[in-house]
Amino acid sequence: MTKTRFAPSPTGHLHIGGLRTAVFNYFFAKANNGQFILRIEDTDKERSKDEYTKAILEGLKWCSIEWDDICYQSKRNDIYEKYLNKLFEEGKAYKCYCSKERLEKLKEEQMKNGENPHYDGHCRNLKEQPEDKPYVVRIKLPEEDIDFKDYVHGDMHFSYKEFDDFIIKRSDGSFMYNFTNVVDDIECGITHVIRGDDHLTNTAKQIALYRLFDKNPPEYAHVPMILGEDKTRLSKRHGAKSVLEYKDAGILPEALVNYLIRLGWSYGDKELFNREELIKYFNLENLNKSAAVFNPDKLLWLNAEYIKNMPPDELLSYLSGFLDESCKEYDKEYLKKAVETMQARANTLVELAEGMKFYCKKPDVYEGKGSKKYLKQSVKEPMLFLLEKLESADFSNEESLKEAFELTMKEFDIKMVKIAQPVRIGLTGRSAAPGIYEMLMILGKKESLERIEKVIDVIPNPSS
Repeated sequence: MTKTRFAPSPTGHLHIGGLRTAVFNYFFAKANNGQFILRIEDTDKERSKDEYTKAILEGLKWCSIEWDDICYQSKRNDIYEKYLNKLFEEGKAYKCYCSKERLEKLKEEQMKNGENPHYDGHCRNLKEQPEDKPYVVRIKLPEEDIDFKDYVHGDMHFSYKEFDDFIIKRSDGSFMYNFTNVVDDIECGITHVIRGDDHLTNTAKQIALYRLFDKNPPEYAHVPMILGEDKTRLSKRHGAKSVLEYKDAGILPEALVNYLIRLGWSYGDKELFNREELIKYFNLENLNKSAAVFNPDKLLWLNAEYIKNMPPDELLSYLSGFLDESCKEYDKEYLKKAVETMQARANTLVELAEGMKFYCKKPDVYEGKGSKKYLKQSVKEPMLFLLEKLESADFSNEESLKEAFELTMKEFDIKMVKIAQPVRIGLTGRSAAPGIYEMLMILGKKESLERIEKVIDVIPNPSS
């Protein structure tokens, strides 16, 4: 069975790069009827925090990245000890008692001689083990080159001379990343590892460990890092936020997942994918070899597309946390109608909630520029005439409302914009808003007439 995993460290919030890794692994597993494992690498006792673990889980759940199993490295020490003992028993690991001072001096000498710093194997074959002296555990690195095939980078080759007998257990008793990583992947039966290409060197070390354990490594796909628009590594200055910050900014999880999966993977020229399509089409062969560039504007465009095309009732469920308090007094059907008129006009849920607030609350002020342009003396009489016609109109019938406007335009020989814009400002406080008739029908007769009367009072009286 295909098994992938996502292994975040709870030393900070879940960010874009981490979520993309989770997305790739999740959809590859689902595309192959496999399992997606979540592993919390919380062995760093000083930096790991529960609040970060909770934020990671919340971010994944928000994006519907659901794991089939979850494990915490902090609870797996007994398993690591068992694997370590196996290496000791087979003579594949040893205790190193070298002091920091000796290692620093060794490093200085090697650099002076033009060598890359490396451990010289001083403790590799000690016949007597010092008592009560701190030590680390190192592997006995085999003199074998490391080759593996990567789905993105192709054939990879590392000479064993590039590495030394690296540490797998610290002097404080905690285990190193590469060791726990391999043990957990073996225990969980991980078949494919998809992660950033900054891990390529780690992969070579991990394959060396697999050999020591007489196990076959998983298949690998190392994806290029996400870059900012200036082609440097993505950071907050490029607009990158934690995943939950995107949630608070009004980005839909479907849009964020869709955007991230396209940062490094493609399926022809297709841009928009629903969940079923991603499960159907996602593969490792179509991962891109070049680094993807994060474009905030592209994300906003994609989010706007999702908002525009999402069924209003589904959109409303995401929107509830952004709506003005006044909107909570209205029933779901009313709000759905309001959403439907505004969803093609918003890039984010924040914009959508702000844009439809007028449906729930009378405007307190009228837009300055629009008022100056449209609320002129010359429009007062037509507005009073229109108000009278609307009082007898049927607000559930668009043709009836249309007739009231047409009678007004004919009576005063004016164009629709001259009368529609003052009405629009009266209903919403703004000159840019949905269609007049749909707003009147949703707001209803009583509310609409009250708002029109109020804006008429603001219009200066004609000169006598």
